[in-house]
Amino acid sequence: MEKKHNATCGCDVTPEKVDHARRRVLAGAAGVAAASAAMVAGNTAVAATDEARAYYADPATPGLPQVDMAIDKGRTALVVTDPQIDFLSEDGVTWGVVGESVTEQGTVDNIERLFAAAKAAGMPVFISPHYYYPHDHKWDFEGTLEKTMHGIGMFDRPGPLNLENFEGSGADWMPQYKKYIEDGETIVCSPHKVYSPAQNDLNLQLRKRGIDKVILAGMSANLCTQAHLYELLELGYEVAVVRDATAGAKVPEGDGYLAAIINFRMVANGVWWTDDAVERIARSA
Repeated sequence: MEKKHNATCGCDVTPEKVDHARRRVLAGAAGVAAASAAMVAGNTAVAATDEARAYYADPATPGLPQVDMAIDKGRTALVVTDPQIDFLSEDGVTWGVVGESVTEQGTVDNIERLFAAAKAAGMPVFISPHYYYPHDHKWDFEGTLEKTMHGIGMFDRPGPLNLENFEGSGADWMPQYKKYIEDGETIVCSPHKVYSPAQNDLNLQLRKRGIDKVILAGMSANLCTQAHLYELLELGYEVAVVRDATAGAKVPEGDGYLAAIINFRMVANGVWWTDDAVERIARSA
């Protein structure tokens, strides 16, 4: 594949593309589990690389007011968008465009660290997942990324009440997250269909538990995570985004993660690193 020169970083980069021919259903979960275990071998978390921290660093002299969000016990929850194989695993259909960002941010491990911290602190955890059923593929019109997701069979399931071939598929949770998500306490909301939670029950589930502050993480930065941020802000929540517990696609049109970070800085009530978020969650227990 031909390399192109990136004037921004002064380096040669090789454009990557989504493999449209990838099988939608994996032969089994074992391969995914093995790949995931390799990434966290020895239970050692993979943090954001020094290069990524430098490249996406906050401005030394901010031009905007610096705000922050306090965690209030009983009023704050962790919300994770799309913690699924298709976004976060090398076996997922989007790895060709999100893999670099996921790897350099340490996203997979950082999301797990948030799960573990929230569970240890007794903080409520909510999942806002993304699923597509056969009827969703019959929409009359789509946006650019919607068309892409439908075209590659992303998050596909045979029906809303059908779990056939779900285990280990691209729509399934990342294996190392299952012990947190399937513990009988985590609230798994109905699926969102485009990017925001406007079409699922996340807002209802949060409000019914008296939650008005959200620590937000998950995939992907400039799409579902950012859309959840905007929707929750419009609904009157305070929202802090965990910047290295998300990632974005890098395509010829641009760096989705960079676009998201810029917008996070402009609208969120806090933009935290995972280290900071974990410490704050522990203190709130």
